[in-house]
Amino acid sequence: MKTALLVSTYNWPEALNLLFKSLLRQSELPDEFLIADDGSKPETTDLIEGFRKQTDMEIVHVWHEDEGFKRSEILNKTIAQSKAAYIIQTDGDCILHKHFIKDHKAFAKRGQYLFGSRVNILEEYRDELFETENISFNMFSKGIKNRTRTLHIPLLSNLYSPQTELSKKLRGCNVSFWRDDFIKVNGYNEAMTGWGREDSELIIRMINSGVKGRRLRYRGIIFHIWHPVSSKDNLDSNEAVQQKAIEEKLTRCEVGIEQYL
Repeated sequence: MKTALLVSTYNWPEALNLLFKSLLRQSELPDEFLIADDGSKPETTDLIEGFRKQTDMEIVHVWHEDEGFKRSEILNKTIAQSKAAYIIQTDGDCILHKHFIKDHKAFAKRGQYLFGSRVNILEEYRDELFETENISFNMFSKGIKNRTRTLHIPLLSNLYSPQTELSKKLRGCNVSFWRDDFIKVNGYNEAMTGWGREDSELIIRMINSGVKGRRLRYRGIIFHIWHPVSSKDNLDSNEAVQQKAIEEKLTRCEVGIEQYL
């Protein structure tokens, strides 16, 4: 099974640098590293080019002009270029637990997607985080909350079974799925612009098409770096799109990945 780590990013090279460092120390590496760049400035490209020199991983950097929050569009463009069968997705403001890739691969199974836990790194620790470039956390580390989510206990993760309903714990920064399941529902809905609900609306269409979700508790852990909340100006519109997918049991969106294939 060829796997890809997919990361979305926008103008935060300091955070992306820590993700890179956490990727290099993974117990299992992905076959591809996909970077979906929603219009970052040249500093991000320079960082990526420096990272290329540190690894033999295949790196695909997809960039488009900065025209506002178009995360759905850039993710579709990037996944369209992947040759991987299985996509493991996070964001460029996250640090990966050293077994993050291994954990997602271990539970990859046809007919299901996975979603894992997110530990939050606190605002007051952020400056020290970037100064020290710390990428290792445990239950007793300073600067975090949701401490029990740091626990990596593979045996306990076996207690969770696939579900047919959308979990409130799903986060787009820690999810994985089969690329052909993603393409079947036409990927991210590009009618959704601005922050909010683009990940859950995608998963709702996957569920409607028969894909079950399994929670990766005690495995598949990421650490999310605090940042100001994005503008929610389009949230009402995006929620309406999601509600339509629920009520009409939609399995595809009109404008999605197929235009890039």
